[in-house]
Amino acid sequence: MTRPTICKTSPLCLGSGSPRRRELLSGLGLPIRIVVSDVEEDANEGEHPLAYLERVTLDKLCGVAALPERIAGCSSMLVADTIVRIDDKIIGKPVGVDGALELLRLICGREHIVHTRYAVSVAANFAIPVIERTVTSRVWLRAAPDEILRRYANTGEGLDKAGAYAVQGIGAFLVERIEGSYSNVVGLPVCEVVRDLLEHGMLESFP
Repeated sequence: MTRPTICKTSPLCLGSGSPRRRELLSGLGLPIRIVVSDVEEDANEGEHPLAYLERVTLDKLCGVAALPERIAGCSSMLVADTIVRIDDKIIGKPVGVDGALELLRLICGREHIVHTRYAVSVAANFAIPVIERTVTSRVWLRAAPDEILRRYANTGEGLDKAGAYAVQGIGAFLVERIEGSYSNVVGLPVCEVVRDLLEHGMLESFP
């Protein structure tokens, strides 16, 4: 089936306010239009992290699809959500510097998992995904003295990020090892996204 392709006159709608996702897609040279909807992102009691991701990603897709005047002219739409997970618990964004320090104490010196789920739909019906994928990376942050963790928390870099650190920023000094996609930890698995867009005819060629 022929689908509209991403180009300057029919950009990809990025249904996310994340500056990291915007930078990753813009760095690929893809024309994008950012449209964000208000979606409740709290996990339900007892909800498994992967089930939470599936639900929230679909909610984001439907939320942006309900804004036809803002997405008109786009060829396709991509939404995504990223979580940090330890065991079966979602580790969210910190509340203030003290909250960031508490999260850093929890995740440093051990493995944690980063899941990003993305969904892509096309102009024929933006509310129905034609691509859905969850990508998983494993990350090890080194153990560090409380003084160091507090200084990093005080930079403020991790205050708007799940897990309270930025792998692409100052927080890289804590990262010992990553298994899986690095860009997935940033917020979007670029390799998988480009491959899916090509395979589903949303990109004619790349690069």
